[in-house]
Amino acid sequence: MSDFKMPLRPQNSNKGTFGKILNIAGSNQYIGAAYLSTLAALKVGAGYVALSTTEKVINSVSQMVPEAVFLTRKEGLKFIEKCSVATIGCGLGTGWAATDIFLKTIINLKNSKNPVVIDADGLNILARFKNKISLPQNTILTPHPGEAARLLGTSIDEILKDTEKSAKNITEKYYCTTVLKTHRTVICNKENLYINQNGNSALAKAGSGDVLTGIISGLSAQGMDSFDAAKLGVYLHALSGEIASKELSEYSVLASDLIKYLSCAITNCL
Repeated sequence: MSDFKMPLRPQNSNKGTFGKILNIAGSNQYIGAAYLSTLAALKVGAGYVALSTTEKVINSVSQMVPEAVFLTRKEGLKFIEKCSVATIGCGLGTGWAATDIFLKTIINLKNSKNPVVIDADGLNILARFKNKISLPQNTILTPHPGEAARLLGTSIDEILKDTEKSAKNITEKYYCTTVLKTHRTVICNKENLYINQNGNSALAKAGSGDVLTGIISGLSAQGMDSFDAAKLGVYLHALSGEIASKELSEYSVLASDLIKYLSCAITNCL
């Protein structure tokens, strides 16, 4: 059995007990990112996930995840006051409309103490503003090396030369919990650092990062603090890949398979 433990689930509960997530994700070009991040959050135990996205994405994803709630971009901004966790960036795009919704979201969350997970295109938008944006105090950034390089204004080679130092530099620059995704993912905040030892090449597939974002947000919604949610989320994500690859091979595991095998990984942490 693992030393990692899932958050407790009281029997006297309802969907609100396990958190409300606002997932601002997806675009007409990247429908899958919205689907994967939304479903992963539900699968890891979040009680309520609202996907704020475009009409085209709503029409598509609502057919695949009827358990989610679907909001337009404007409706999503109004929902910020009701959510306990916000995620932004998976498949969002980096054009004018995406940048506008990102900035409005961060401004509306500025004084919030609730966890905020920023991934993918959210990170690329953030990097363009060169630390001129003040992030909410419980922000989690989940960059891969390329995104990390943009956040720090350096090269990918420099990031990979010392991933621990790079993760710490992101944390210091953006006052956040950092999840620097590599073969040995580094999770750190100002006080703590953890290096994940699980996972394999099955995770090196498009959409894998969207699943991780959903998992971390789902754990955060259940009351885990940002560092612990990121640490456990990375472990569950990696273990799901290991379990899936035993049956499917490391070649054939898709990001959606990680969600299918997530329950097996969770049982290892009960």
